[in-house]
Amino acid sequence: MSALLDVADLHLAFGGVKAVDGLSFQVHEAEIVSVIGPNGAGKTSAFNCITGFYRATSGAITIAGTDVTRLRPSAVAARGVSRTFQNVRLFGDLPVLDNVRAGTHLWLRQNVFDALLHTPRYRRTEQVATDEAHRWLDFVGLRADRTGPARALPYGEQRRVEIARALARHPKLLLLDEPAAGLNHNEKLELLELIRRIRDLGIAIVLIEHDMGLVMEVSQRVVVLNFGREIADGSPEAVRRDPAVIEAYLGSDDEPAAETGDHEPATATGDGERPTETRDGERVAETGDGEPSGEIDREAGADA
Repeated sequence: MSALLDVADLHLAFGGVKAVDGLSFQVHEAEIVSVIGPNGAGKTSAFNCITGFYRATSGAITIAGTDVTRLRPSAVAARGVSRTFQNVRLFGDLPVLDNVRAGTHLWLRQNVFDALLHTPRYRRTEQVATDEAHRWLDFVGLRADRTGPARALPYGEQRRVEIARALARHPKLLLLDEPAAGLNHNEKLELLELIRRIRDLGIAIVLIEHDMGLVMEVSQRVVVLNFGREIADGSPEAVRRDPAVIEAYLGSDDEPAAETGDHEPATATGDGERPTETRDGERVAETGDGEPSGEIDREAGADA
């Protein structure tokens, strides 16, 4: 079976910094693939290349056999790719319903004269957009008022609206960038089930996520990056045991730890900080890494 998404030897550099360094992986129809790695590993940079927000230095990206490497974001979206972002991006002053209606513009075409004259065809198209928005808001389980401004919603509900808008584009491939960030334990469990229901629609999902419990439970495959390079690609269980993955998250046992005056391991500071990417490609310092292990604790009252 041919791949829906094929990333081949992808490179992205900002000056002398290699954000993505020879990344290759594939995603097939209705497959859930997680891309994980320490902060600064190049995960969001890879997403930005796939969706056209960044122009890759070299390499190739194909969607259903079509080369999209040099296409603009709108052209990539028109070929069936939709995404969400690390930070929720909604039109805060617009009603919730209109935020999702905006996602229908890729396949619901409007004529400017119909819009100006409010013709019957325009009204029919507007009704289709409204019905579609309600359909996807129902699908993601939004319980809040849909007529009020999006900014008035709690953070977890805003996440649902963003996913609903992405689905309203009728994508073949959905990219979710840290969708569990900021969610509480119950919201994460609901997100896990939502991701599975999206997959059941035949939509392929590529997920960036730092919650390893969610990643290990929902993913069919996991791709691991470290400093822009792919270091593992396999099942969640295989990746969790991979020595290269363990070292990327925890560091090598062969390296002596810096010590403080009390002979305790020092926290990372100065040159020991790990760089992490921002949306504009610049890098800032990050001092914490997580351990890739465990499953979501369905009985716990705290976040997984």
